[in-house]
Parts: sequence; C-alpha cells; structure tokens
Amino acid sequence: MAVDVQDFQRDVLDRSHDRPVVVDFWAAWCGPCRILGPVLERLAEQAQGGWILAKVDTEIFPHIAEQYGVRGIPNVKLFLEGKPVAEFTGALPEASIRQWLEKHLPGKFVRELEHAEALFVSGNEQGARATVDDVLAKDPGNLRARILAAQLLLFSDPDRATTLLEDLEEHVDNFEKIDSVRTLAAILSKASNPDGLPEGTARVLYASALQAAARRDFDAALAAFIEVIRTDRHYDHDGSRKACIAIFKYLGEGHELTLKHRRDFSGALY
Repeated sequence: MAVDVQDFQRDVLDRSHDRPVVVDFWAAWCGPCRILGPVLERLAEQAQGGWILAKVDTEIFPHIAEQYGVRGIPNVKLFLEGKPVAEFTGALPEASIRQWLEKHLPGKFVRELEHAEALFVSGNEQGARATVDDVLAKDPGNLRARILAAQLLLFSDPDRATTLLEDLEEHVDNFEKIDSVRTLAAILSKASNPDGLPEGTARVLYASALQAAARRDFDAALAAFIEVIRTDRHYDHDGSRKACIAIFKYLGEGHELTLKHRRDFSGALY
C-alpha cells in the first residue's frame, strides 16, 4: 500500500500507531528518487498491507523534511508509534532494501509477545506460556516467541528449551538471550552432577552457586558466582562469569537482581 502524503500527522504519525509506515522523501527533479520509488512501491505491494509506504514530496513539504533531518534525497525513514526508528539515504539495490526492511520492521504478533514478556517478568509464567503457545501455533517460526518459549521451559524441560533454539546462530537478533538459555541449561546439567566438577579451591562454592541457580534463587546464585570470580576467576573455564551474564540476560537488564549485582560483578572482574 502506498499513499501520497497530504497531512503528515494523519498519513504518517497517526497511522504508524496501527502499522509500520515507511516514508520516502523524494522530489520530481531527483534522478535516484525516480529509480528508488518504483522499487519501494513494488515492495509495499508485495507486503500486502504489512506496512504502508508514504511518499513525501520535499518540494511541497520542505518543513517536514527539515524537521526530520533530511539532508539528501532519496531518504527513507521507518516510523513506528509516531517516531522515526531507522533510515537510509540513496537509491539502494532492491536486495539491500529487503534486508533493511527485514532488520527493522517489527515481527508479527508484537503486541501479544510484549504482553507475554510482561507476564513473564511479573512472574505469571502460566499466562505468558498460554500467549506464547497461541502465537507459535499461528507462526511456528516466530523468533521472539521461540526465545520466550525456551525461557519459560528452561527450568522444567531444559532439553526441550535448547531444542527450540538449536538451529539459531550468532547473526540472529537477540542472540544474547539465546546464549543465556544455552548457558543456563548447561548450569542445570552441572548442578545435577556436582561430582563432575573440576578440582579447585572454589569447587564447593561454585557447586552451591549452581544449586542456587537450579532452584531459581538467583540472588544467592549471583552472590556465590561473584565470590567465585574473586576467589578463582577462571575456575571451570570462566564458568562463573558466563553464569552471571546468562542470569542477567535471562532476568533482563532492568530486573532488580541484575541492578543489585551488576556493580559487584564488574568489580570482581576488574
């Protein structure tokens, strides 16, 4: 879907609260604009309403172009929730534009997954699981849903949690969360087999940290892992550092326990 903007507030800002709006800042005298325009229109048509293409003639609306920092055209900006969140300048090849769209457009079921993530953070895992299961039934390949499902399954079925993520590599979005699930699954395995831990002065303390993590007492686990870092930084192949990072990513950077232990963690390292 493509529209020639007449009212920027209505056609771009207001609409971007309902679906993504890709804005093409162009002018009739601009040769590269005439090359880029049809490509964007074709991609918008192929998107079948997944996003809207809004064309802004900078000769008619120079104040809008100036307001949004357009210094060269063609300039393309993506608007979400009334704000520009990504842009590029110049007549890029179609393949590059597709990659840009794939990187910056929000995935399907964004609102549902934001709700599920909020439920997860608040401790309502049953509600989060119901929402995630519903999304995955409709869109089995949804990366955000797969990651959240793995987080929800981690402590009840770690093998299944890691299986959900087994084909995902470092180039995908949110890989740090994927890596945290894998690291925590390994921690659970070690917690169930403490006799297999390497010898060393930190062995007993490290085992207690693993046990605390396994029972989801992350406050005690982080405190113990940090103490291991102070005692024997490289015990179990730097296992305590990796465990702390995995727990921080699992809980989220804004979680009270992450905030509580971050400074001590950094201090132990440096």
